[in-house]
Amino acid sequence: MKYIDEFQDPELARRLLDDIHATVTRPWALMEVCGGQTHSIIRHGIDQLLPAEVELIHGPGCPVCVTPLEVIDKALEIASRPEVIFCSFGDMLRVPGTGRDLFQVRGEGGDVRVVYSPLDALRVAQQNPDREVVFFGIGFETTAPPNAMTVHQARKLGIGNFSMLVSHVRVPPAIEAIMSSPKCRVQGFLAAGHVCSVMGVGEYPELAERFRVPIVVTGFEPLDILEGVRRAVRQLERGEYTVDNAYARAVRPEGNPAARAMLEDVFEVTDRAWRGIGVIPDSGWRLSSKYRDHDAEYRFSVGGIRTAEPAECRSGEVLQGLLKPHECEAFGTLCTPRTPLGATMVSSEGACAAYYLYRRLDLPTTEAREASPVV
Repeated sequence: MKYIDEFQDPELARRLLDDIHATVTRPWALMEVCGGQTHSIIRHGIDQLLPAEVELIHGPGCPVCVTPLEVIDKALEIASRPEVIFCSFGDMLRVPGTGRDLFQVRGEGGDVRVVYSPLDALRVAQQNPDREVVFFGIGFETTAPPNAMTVHQARKLGIGNFSMLVSHVRVPPAIEAIMSSPKCRVQGFLAAGHVCSVMGVGEYPELAERFRVPIVVTGFEPLDILEGVRRAVRQLERGEYTVDNAYARAVRPEGNPAARAMLEDVFEVTDRAWRGIGVIPDSGWRLSSKYRDHDAEYRFSVGGIRTAEPAECRSGEVLQGLLKPHECEAFGTLCTPRTPLGATMVSSEGACAAYYLYRRLDLPTTEAREASPVV
């Protein structure tokens, strides 16, 4: 398949790896922002092929993973109401809230439906004018434009029984929060190519300069990631700190102007809580006052729900790059895809799920982990 097979070529991968090995002279820690990149790295063993001096730290770029517990509880409250048809992408149904998840709400009689597009939920609202239809709108800048367009269409068509529970987050403020932490070890970033295809790269140069970190816009196939690592390591070895677009086949510097215009019309920037991390200023979107009638949080009066994160789940440390999934005491024992403590084990882009799928048989046993706190 064009633009897939070409970026999985083993010979080209070997050349890139040889270049990285020849370039690196000291330890460097790079963070891949996107959970899709994390899964590609672990699935293909890229982190094990790199020189020992290059460490890849898994970042918070999984939209399901960073959705805070209190938003899940708001979704559960709304979905439990008899007048509501609650629509969501399938990966949100297993994310644990306080005591249950959306699958359990459906088992208890709630009308919870899996859709493949927010426009599917809008059609459900058209077909059920006597019911309240709510779509669970989560994600980074990539999923925000279609969600914004759907709300815009609902208002334009006068579909008054459609609303959206919004939990959208933005990448640049997350990078700023990570770099501002006194525990931060990150020295360079592999930025998410799909995010930049929407938003462009305009917010990154100031971050690269202020924190003195190279930011390389990177794709998702093995060669994309290796090229991103190569460019980041080369900058670090030279003492350079710039934004470099290694995903030019999909990313333009200005991003997608039409998508950005839709976002500016429908959403406004707000502070947003991230699961396991806390509130990051200006790191999210909410529906603007113009579209307030389609805001499910406002419509169902669930804004007051506040929930504490469970202490036994260390996903917040995983999302900040402070802990590898297998270093958590609950990994693979108390916490599995069937019995998850947090979203990082459930999501198809979660770091814990990646380690469980592709790496758990290579990891030390539970007894070995208990005997040694450092794995």
